[in-house]
Amino acid sequence: MTPVVAASVLLRLLGVGYSLVLLVRSGDRRFGFLTLMLALMAVRQAWTATTATTGIEELPGLVVSVLAVLAVHFLAAYVEEERSVKERLSATNDRLREFEKAVEHAGHAIFITETDGTITYANPAVESVTGYGRDELIGENPRLWKSGEHDESFYDDMWADIKSGDVWEGEIINERRNGEHCWVDMTIAPITDADGAVERFVAVDTDVTERKEREFRIEQQNDRLATLNTTNEVLRDVNRELVAAGTREEIERTVCEQFAAREAFAFAWFGHPRMVDGSVTPRAHAGLDDDAADDLVAALADADGDTPLSRALDEERVAVTGLADRDEAWATRARECGAAAVLTIPVRYGSSVYGVLNVYAADRATVEAIDRDVFAELGRTVGYAINAVESKRALVSDDVTELEFRLTDEDVPWVDVVTALDCSVEVERLLGDADGQQAVFASFAGVDRDEVVAYADAADWVEAAAYVCADDDAHVFRLVPVEASMLSALADYGAVVTALSAGDGEATVTVEMPSRIETRTVVTALRDVHPDATLVAQRERRPNGQVKPAFRAEVESELTGRQLEAVRTAYAAGFFDWPRENSGDDVAAMMDISQSTFLQHLRAAQRKLLDSLFDTRRVPADSRELRA
Repeated sequence: MTPVVAASVLLRLLGVGYSLVLLVRSGDRRFGFLTLMLALMAVRQAWTATTATTGIEELPGLVVSVLAVLAVHFLAAYVEEERSVKERLSATNDRLREFEKAVEHAGHAIFITETDGTITYANPAVESVTGYGRDELIGENPRLWKSGEHDESFYDDMWADIKSGDVWEGEIINERRNGEHCWVDMTIAPITDADGAVERFVAVDTDVTERKEREFRIEQQNDRLATLNTTNEVLRDVNRELVAAGTREEIERTVCEQFAAREAFAFAWFGHPRMVDGSVTPRAHAGLDDDAADDLVAALADADGDTPLSRALDEERVAVTGLADRDEAWATRARECGAAAVLTIPVRYGSSVYGVLNVYAADRATVEAIDRDVFAELGRTVGYAINAVESKRALVSDDVTELEFRLTDEDVPWVDVVTALDCSVEVERLLGDADGQQAVFASFAGVDRDEVVAYADAADWVEAAAYVCADDDAHVFRLVPVEASMLSALADYGAVVTALSAGDGEATVTVEMPSRIETRTVVTALRDVHPDATLVAQRERRPNGQVKPAFRAEVESELTGRQLEAVRTAYAAGFFDWPRENSGDDVAAMMDISQSTFLQHLRAAQRKLLDSLFDTRRVPADSRELRA
């Protein structure tokens, strides 16, 4: 065996051993093939060595042997690299499977789209955000759930950002499959290739509707607190100004100015209802010029049907009216002035309604945020302040209000009187006694005394009647009605009937009362007794008499009902004239009491009258000045 052959065989045997080791280590069947091939080549080489004469002819075999060993070596390197690649691929696949699992189970909706927006992938969470199943969305476009809450420029800006390779983040309002709107926190990122070109987009959507609703609730609560603070400031300032106000006009102007001075309120006006025609006369306003205020009030006062004024005055309750959906002229006019809602507050104290306060707000939530009882209390507070200054003014004012009513009900006693006797009557209610009995002086003109007596004897509503005296062309009678009449109903509010006439089946009743008394109160009191009463005129004037109202009120408050009746009956009967037209016995008979009882009431009344006039220790200084 030549050295060349020996080297070739040895190389092949080394290759067999090397390949066998790699086969055992890697388990790769390719090394088994090489092991078998090298073994066969070694056997062949050894067999040919017995016939070879020179080593030169075996040189090719030696080269083959070297190449075979190198093949085993390079295959080993390739297998190692292949194993490494497989491990990396396996690790990558594991990560991809984990990523896929994470995406599939993510609580956020995840989409992958083509550059034209066509959806190629959607995870299961998309159904909770959009209402659509993932299979329904493949091949669709995200415009499927556009809500219409955003304009086209919003979407144009979004696409411009992501197509340029930037990530877009923001909140968007989408529409679910069932039509509900929801807030979505969205992130859209481009997927680019190695050159940076955008290949796809991935979007991650999170439903944040509950969070946004909480934010809105908090914002509304903050707005409500701000409104409450503003309103409380207005109420506090109004109360402070009311204390300092000295006239009704100042109170009405101040209330309007306090509301109009706040940013939450646009303007305000104070109106006074007239009972004659149902109109509302503006008395004060703030936040508008005179022309605008006149137009606005006129449009509202002339409106028919359900209006803020009708609810506030007829139902005597606070009314809040939104203007957005109202197409009436008054609502349109108010919107033109910057108002979104009107708050209408009846201003009253006790049974008296002094007017209505109309406050206009730029936002309806401003007036809706406050409990209406708070505004109702404001109306009562302003009413109390007006009542106080009106009562104070009445002490130094002789002004009276004269109301004229028309009655058509023939069952009304006084209508029946003037209709039956064809006469005119002037009546005045006297205070009753402790038992509630009432006595009325009535002066009958244009009729004989005997006719009046005959009527009184036959009338069911007259319990007793007594002739008092003749007064010019009239006859004065003292009548005791069976039950309370309109005279007593009016007298409860300081009003008296000064004239009553009838003709053509209707009667006209003239009522006089202090100007401080609210007209609506007296009208309501009369209609409680006579529902058919119609107010046809209202006049303000000075009283015909010379007695100060304050002095009259104080004197009447000092006397009992019987004492006042005794004095007035005696005065009307000429008891104080000289010579006397009627004696004490006559007056007592008129009152259906004994002479001693009459004189007792008369003396007590005279003593109180003289005390009121002369006893300065019992009279405040300002009252003494009034009587001077």
